[in-house]
Amino acid sequence: MEKKMINGNTLIDLGYRPGKWFKKAIEHINANSLTDDEMKTYLEQFKTAPVMDLHDQPIDFSINIKADNELEKSNVASVLNTMQKVMQTPTVVNGAIMPDACPSGPEGTIPVGGVVVTENAIHPGMHSADICCSLMLSDYGKVDPKLVLDAAHEATHFGPGGRSRDDQYRFPADLLAAFNGNSFLNQRFMIHDARKHLGTQGDGNHFLYVGISKATGHTVVVTHHGSRAPGAKLFKAGMKVAEKFRRNLSPKTLKQNAWIPFDTEEGQEYWKALQVMRDWTKQNHTCIHDDIADKLQLDVKDRFWNEHNFVFKEGNHFYHAKGATPLHPSFMPEDSDLRLIPLNMASPILVVKGQKSATNLGFAPHGAGRNMSRTQHKKNNDHKTDAEIFADETAGLDVRFYSNEIDISELPSAYKNADTVRQQMKEFGLGEVVDEILPYGSIMAGDHNKNAPWRKKK
Repeated sequence: MEKKMINGNTLIDLGYRPGKWFKKAIEHINANSLTDDEMKTYLEQFKTAPVMDLHDQPIDFSINIKADNELEKSNVASVLNTMQKVMQTPTVVNGAIMPDACPSGPEGTIPVGGVVVTENAIHPGMHSADICCSLMLSDYGKVDPKLVLDAAHEATHFGPGGRSRDDQYRFPADLLAAFNGNSFLNQRFMIHDARKHLGTQGDGNHFLYVGISKATGHTVVVTHHGSRAPGAKLFKAGMKVAEKFRRNLSPKTLKQNAWIPFDTEEGQEYWKALQVMRDWTKQNHTCIHDDIADKLQLDVKDRFWNEHNFVFKEGNHFYHAKGATPLHPSFMPEDSDLRLIPLNMASPILVVKGQKSATNLGFAPHGAGRNMSRTQHKKNNDHKTDAEIFADETAGLDVRFYSNEIDISELPSAYKNADTVRQQMKEFGLGEVVDEILPYGSIMAGDHNKNAPWRKKK
């Protein structure tokens, strides 16, 4: 008796999810007239993990934030709403929000100031495109801060794009080898961008800050930026891989919360790529800091750094920090236990240390955060000129914009109240302040949509 031909419905009835492999499998089974037992044995190779449904209720998370006025109440309500949807993602086991929390995308996207803990899963969307956005401090001793800021202005590079070929910093050989040894990073365009963007700080809220240590009286530089174009492209590649897994493992999960299982080849390779990008970003800071020291023939007395946009591993749990500073020593392999939390250009940068607790999960805020969008802040101030606002908010400081165009959306009033953030850090046990870097001046990209040098046609 001739065996009946099978089709896609046969495989679906057996519990298999449709995929590109269906056609090849159906052709093989029919061509070889496999018996039912033979067919089941053959199909074993195509078995996938069962679909993971969303948690019926959001996993509980710690709320380390309080609203002191109507604007903050609206902001906190939005943060809680989006966080609750994030916490229904199947891989999630814990979470927390910090005092600087604010929404950062469509509903269900991890907020800035959010920490999400997952099991066996790396979620690219939860560390975002600005992988390893971070801060580095270098102590140059007792030196005139104006000399340091002038040298920094020559050393750094803000704005879209990278450095010209004759202005690039040397790309370390070991870092190049690490790029070449990773399947996410070894493309020619990725290495080209890694060379071109080394020693650049981008735009937005990234800065170079010169100040005086309250504890020592020494002049220090603090830089704030991430992994630039290489990091953004790694994020894009990671999201593409995560989406393939999402469609098979958990189609109900929001696309922005797709994940790569760590115990897969792709998960292992993506984790390694993140560590290489961390090393690149640290080198990105180091190039600028060393150049400042070279220009002034200074010795660096002390240096430490920390990221606040990254993924940290503890056993089989992955701590996704979207704008949250890691306090817990195990999260940072460096020797220093000091961390940096900037608030705004007219306020001190906080030097903190701390321990992990059940409510902070080993993290602190990464800054002051925002209660409103950049656009809304500009609308609120449209009764004054940019120059008037700038003069009011930066009096006594040497604040510069690399593009020579003021960006009022980066002035202190665009951010949450610095004193409130500090008070809530103390209230919720989010790190102990051990020093303050008092502001002298800073450099930011400025409004590059106006008359920026890099946008001018030759």
